[in-house]
Amino acid sequence: MGLLFVTAAAIFSVLVSILLKWMPRRGIDVAQAVTWNYLCAAALCLLLLDPPLDALRAPAAPWPALLLLAVVLPSLFLVLAASVRRAGIVRTDAAQRLSLLLSLIAAFTFLGERAGAQKLAGLALGLIAVAAIVARPDPRAARGDGALVPLLTVWVGFALVDVALKLIARAGIPFAASLLAAFAFAFIGMLAVQLVRHARGRTRLRWKNLAAGLALGALNFGNIVCYVRAHQALPESPAVVFASMNIGVVVLGTLAGVLLFGEKTGRWNRLGIALAIVAIALIAFAPRG
Repeated sequence: MGLLFVTAAAIFSVLVSILLKWMPRRGIDVAQAVTWNYLCAAALCLLLLDPPLDALRAPAAPWPALLLLAVVLPSLFLVLAASVRRAGIVRTDAAQRLSLLLSLIAAFTFLGERAGAQKLAGLALGLIAVAAIVARPDPRAARGDGALVPLLTVWVGFALVDVALKLIARAGIPFAASLLAAFAFAFIGMLAVQLVRHARGRTRLRWKNLAAGLALGALNFGNIVCYVRAHQALPESPAVVFASMNIGVVVLGTLAGVLLFGEKTGRWNRLGIALAIVAIALIAFAPRG
């Protein structure tokens, strides 16, 4: 059952990328869709996870980290959409999953985790993989593909989210409660932005954007819940869940990008994806310090 949850989580994650790539082609306003995505995710979190809201009223509740998360999450979603559009699903999903490298560096530096030889080897290999993945598929092109900045922002941004979640967990806030708070405040902030855009005539609130956003929120929430359920189903095998999820997203993202959208990858990109899979496995199965 645990591996079924992992598979479902990986599929949901790649479907999010597919939907983000599809939306601009259908005239969907991505910013509006991301806004409604958080309404859907917050509602599903409240209904299905039954978060203990009393934990958010505790004096030790890490509100700075929660509010930071509420700002970073929607901003990162918009950058993710730009990266999928410019760099493609293949490179974006690989960069997203390799954000674990920066999370690992933060854990070594600030959170007291020990840096074993195998993890350091995975870290070094992963950094090489990042450099290969962000390379242009056709180095002979006269101009860049505009993908470097969004790819690196995705890489750094997801690591920032991971570190923020670790800090929130250390404060003793249950995962469901912190998730609801972040989703709710992200929705409020994004809704305010969309109302300003609407009032200034820059865009119109449309039903098709709401529908796309609700679908995006359901996929986003499904990814999170299935990943958590996988860890609960395999409590003695966190490395298996972690590696299967991240490698699964890289592989499925590559297949989706190439087969569904005909994305082009250069030799360096393909080498980077292969190195990413090896790096993730090295880090996931490294001995615990």
